[in-house]
Amino acid sequence: MIVAKVILAPHARALKRHPWIFKNEVLKIEGSPEDGDIVDVLSSRGYFVGRGYFNSSSKIVVRILTRKKEEISRSFFHSKIKSALMHRLNYRWNDSNAFRVVYSESDGIPGLIVDKFGEYLVVQFNTLGIEKLKSTIVDVLRELLDPVGIYEKDDEPSRKREGLEKCEGWILGKGPELIPFELNGLNFLCDTHGQKTGFFLDQRMNAWFLSRFRFARFLDVFCYTGNFTVHCLANGGGEATMVDYSERALEVARLNLKSNNIDLGKVRMIRANAFDYLKSMQGVKAFDAVFLDPPSLAKSSHSLDAALRGYKELNLRALKLLKNGGLLATSSCTRIVSREAFEEVIRSAARDTRVSLKRVFTSGQPPDHPECLHVPETSYLKFNVYMVGV
Repeated sequence: MIVAKVILAPHARALKRHPWIFKNEVLKIEGSPEDGDIVDVLSSRGYFVGRGYFNSSSKIVVRILTRKKEEISRSFFHSKIKSALMHRLNYRWNDSNAFRVVYSESDGIPGLIVDKFGEYLVVQFNTLGIEKLKSTIVDVLRELLDPVGIYEKDDEPSRKREGLEKCEGWILGKGPELIPFELNGLNFLCDTHGQKTGFFLDQRMNAWFLSRFRFARFLDVFCYTGNFTVHCLANGGGEATMVDYSERALEVARLNLKSNNIDLGKVRMIRANAFDYLKSMQGVKAFDAVFLDPPSLAKSSHSLDAALRGYKELNLRALKLLKNGGLLATSSCTRIVSREAFEEVIRSAARDTRVSLKRVFTSGQPPDHPECLHVPETSYLKFNVYMVGV
């Protein structure tokens, strides 16, 4: 039942198919909706724009679920999630049984993330509106995917902004703390107590690309549980140095290495702050490749300059560790840093280190993390590989 109407200001982005409506984009609200209620969205001229869920305590007061006058019911979510799933199943996943099933706004369900790891699902309900629809969504996931278990991992900052508390645990069935799955024919573990949903599936193709090289010695910084290193060593790489601040992440990385029969004698693991470690290694051109995959360095535009300085320092110090002809594989998952700004940071670092760079590969998000052209926020991952020359 629709209990209210939200009337948009002429400048609202929702008029150009963006699903978010901020408080300063609302002219008026007709009715008295409670937080989590479904409301209709209309233009200032009265024509129908969409239907979504309401939250007065959030800066984003409405998130649109549909542009049609349709009921937001179980059948609605069944259709949405099935469509998202079919998109993924149409792609050949190279001996993988893990992929992102639902990617929030890109799949028309703002606030919902669903990752599949083998026989299990890890889900995030990041907004109040989706939280209130949790039981319906879980029931649909059970029907469509028949998982052994569903683990809820709601520790995102967005939940706090929505007035929600952190929530973690099995909400359907039960499973292990470390969920086994396959990615590109290799064995990995999803850490239910780790970052995000427990594994960064968005780097799946980029890790595969790096594994095509035979690096004699490489450095994996912000290695987390070893996605890049496992791919490279399992496909003929020489020796690896892995750096991460989390001892738990390094321990899970050891298990990932062992499960692929990789000799741990080929690996040096270092628990350290990445910035400090790179600084301590200056003057040693010791590596054929350096991988940089830092977490997001800024959450808002107010921190953009600091993020760019951080990327500059990381990449500058990494370039100083590379042999002539070596490869720098560098990533940014900071949404507010554009691809152009990120590439300018790399150029600046190369100028300061007096090396020339040739870009040999550029990439972003894989097909299970599609970017919606109307929603810039769905596009975040930048991945570039450069060859170093003097």
